[in-house]
Amino acid sequence: MSQALDDAVLIRQAQGGDRAAFDNLVRKYESRAYQYAFRLTRNSDVASDIVADAFVRVFSALNNFRGQSAFGTWLYRIITNCYLDLKKKDKSRYLVSLEGQTDSGQEVERQIPDVRPGPDLEAEKSAREEVVQKALDQMPEYQRAMLVMYHVEMLSYEEIAEALDLPIGTVKSRLNRARLALRELLSSDQELFLTS
Repeated sequence: MSQALDDAVLIRQAQGGDRAAFDNLVRKYESRAYQYAFRLTRNSDVASDIVADAFVRVFSALNNFRGQSAFGTWLYRIITNCYLDLKKKDKSRYLVSLEGQTDSGQEVERQIPDVRPGPDLEAEKSAREEVVQKALDQMPEYQRAMLVMYHVEMLSYEEIAEALDLPIGTVKSRLNRARLALRELLSSDQELFLTS
């Protein structure tokens, strides 16, 4: 059975009140949903919260799903909306890391050092990933989401257009602008991206 046909059967059953069918949909997509949310947030707890919120929204809106797009595409749209909603809320909050502070507010050194040895290539890869993530963090959330959808999740232009409810031409132009903005942000670290 193809994935789309399998999804259609599960969705129809879930819309009819079959809780097991909805649970099967969740199990089928929870890993992909979490990976996408984690790539957007870079925080496992926040990603888990976003995915939980997304599946609650899916459950609430499932009877309105008509199959005009793939279920996975619809889920990406919901996750993206949950992420954007969270970012709006975060702008009004002040967060403090508990990792490096005591009750008195003094800085403390981490108690368990990371002793994993790594070769030079792993260090370079890590440096590149860090630089790219810092650059992505500086970008508007919608650009970051589009870049992750296309380059990490490997969604097509059409799937991104469906997920974000945009025309394909708009997706292509915004994705191109996002790539140019990312390239500009990475220009000061271009030596990390040169191939030897």
